[in-house]
Amino acid sequence: MSFMEDAGLIARLRDQSTGIIGLGKVNKVYLDNTNLVYYLSEREPEIGNIRETFFLNQTRVNNAVVSSVAGDFKIAQYTFEVGGRSKTREQIKNRPNAFIVKDDIEYGYKNVIPLWAFGLNY
Repeated sequence: MSFMEDAGLIARLRDQSTGIIGLGKVNKVYLDNTNLVYYLSEREPEIGNIRETFFLNQTRVNNAVVSSVAGDFKIAQYTFEVGGRSKTREQIKNRPNAFIVKDDIEYGYKNVIPLWAFGLNY
């Protein structure tokens, strides 16, 4: 897995464990980018996986991204839940510094951010 990650084929999402405990713990494995997902898929890929792959691919360039208990991803003290236009705030309700990242919207409002905006990280 380490060699595949070094080669740019996959991205491993770990939890916040540090030290020797965190070395072996991998919560999710994503293909490195959405182009690989479409290329390797035998049928239409799941849009949820595409969204999460894009978010991870774009944010890990400048940030340490880990898995979150409440949402999909955590960067520093911020929690992100990735979804489509109809994604609700239910999953991150009552969580400080939590954001909904929605696909298929043009602009954000309050703690809702459009997914396309994370493409500007590069």
